[in-house]
Amino acid sequence: MELEEITVIILLLAVVTALAEVTDRVKIPYPVLLVLAGIGISLIPQLPVVELNPDVVFLIFLPPALYAAAWTTSWTDFKKARRAISLLAVGCVLFTTTAIACVAHYLIPGFGWPESFVLGAIVSPPDAVAATAATKGLGVPKRLITILEGESLVNDATGLIAMRYAIAATATGTFIFWLASINFFYVAGVGIIIGLIVGQLLFWIHRITPDNPTTDTTLTFITPYIAYLFAEQIHVSGVLAVVACGLFLSQRSSKIFSHQSRLQANSTWDTVNFILNGIIFILIGLQLKTVLAHIQEHSFSTLLWYGFLVSAATIVARIVWVFPAAYLPRLSAGVRRRETEFSGRNVSIVAWSGMRGVVSLAAAMALPLMIQETTPFPNRDLIIFLTFAVIFSTLVFQGMTLPILVRKLGVKGDVGTRKEEDAIRHQIASSVIEHIEENYSLALDDVVLAQIKAKYEIRIQRLRKDDSNRLTEKQIGEFHRIQHELIKQERVALDLLYQAQKIGDDALRKIERELDLEEARLELEVAEA
Repeated sequence: MELEEITVIILLLAVVTALAEVTDRVKIPYPVLLVLAGIGISLIPQLPVVELNPDVVFLIFLPPALYAAAWTTSWTDFKKARRAISLLAVGCVLFTTTAIACVAHYLIPGFGWPESFVLGAIVSPPDAVAATAATKGLGVPKRLITILEGESLVNDATGLIAMRYAIAATATGTFIFWLASINFFYVAGVGIIIGLIVGQLLFWIHRITPDNPTTDTTLTFITPYIAYLFAEQIHVSGVLAVVACGLFLSQRSSKIFSHQSRLQANSTWDTVNFILNGIIFILIGLQLKTVLAHIQEHSFSTLLWYGFLVSAATIVARIVWVFPAAYLPRLSAGVRRRETEFSGRNVSIVAWSGMRGVVSLAAAMALPLMIQETTPFPNRDLIIFLTFAVIFSTLVFQGMTLPILVRKLGVKGDVGTRKEEDAIRHQIASSVIEHIEENYSLALDDVVLAQIKAKYEIRIQRLRKDDSNRLTEKQIGEFHRIQHELIKQERVALDLLYQAQKIGDDALRKIERELDLEEARLELEVAEA
């Protein structure tokens, strides 16, 4: 890596961080702001061109992004929504691929069927990172988020596998549907098996190695790359391998991580995800100059028209698929019995949440230059431009209007979630107090026993909404306010001791960490109150 490239990366990180600081003030979704900033930066003269390397995206960016999304996805909720997720991740992707292929073939001169299906396969799957970023902070129901994130975890595999066969059809001029179908299930199925094998192997490694937050966190970063590379090496779906591995290990995290490892891994992953996601979106915007530089045979107005046609087809195809797919299966009594009905407002949000991302652009740029020694890949540069147009249109147009649509439709988060969580906390605290009384009431001094029980009794008082003797919200707020002030006073006293050189650096850092953990716990209690 040359010094110039390192400089560009550092500058991009600075831009990503600066934009994150202002995104709440400008009221523009973070991914949209980054894409627009990337486009703006790319138009500045004399700046070095930053080209997107497909291998870097597929190897460096994609595995951790998928793994992080899979890690935070509930396997229980994923299973409950598997029908909806499958209809979107497989059915909607293939339907969109076909719809875009028809639009490209019939409305864009010189677009043959093979390259039309290549384009359709590239732009059909919504992006995992974009889906998570689009719904963050909107207060939409948990089931809706599960469906969108679950779809985005699986659909990349569908799109990339479909693209592989479309490229083969472009090169050979033949396409055997039944053989492609068999290979699709083989590639997907074996990819999932590989992911589960890697997950079991890493689970075993975590269990037999000593608890060490640093090595445990390092292993979590190595895991998605192991799963991806292993699967790709035997030519099956690395995407599904990473997803399967992430879902497998996330359900067993309490058995393999100590509290220190979990805290450190979560904090580290938050930072890395922020950096990777930020660079991904700003790189999309930076590609505009590169994409336009390779297209000479079409006027800019013609390119805009073609981009509008394909982008509109992409958005409309999803809407056309989502509504029938949501309601037609409910004609079955079995489906109605197993699944609660999804409101039309929520279906509308799913239909509008089809933002494309960097995987589509990387797939387009990874297209071969030649299909034979003397035959260039047909319409390759135009495919790349149209892919960029779809990504830009869906990210900016749908990304900016999605929050407005959520507000207009009055979509709200789950009302019962907080009550359910409070009931669980109440049950846990009550069981701990029972355990204390049964096991420690005779063994401990009364003063010590009272101190131990006090924390759980205060928690129960706060959770008892129907108890007239519980602490009022005002009293709870005052309690937390005083606790915050006392922690600040502890920090002042600690700083005075350090300035007076009465304690060393090691003691300072250790006590600061204790205060950090105490304040973090207190802030969590305030958030739950």
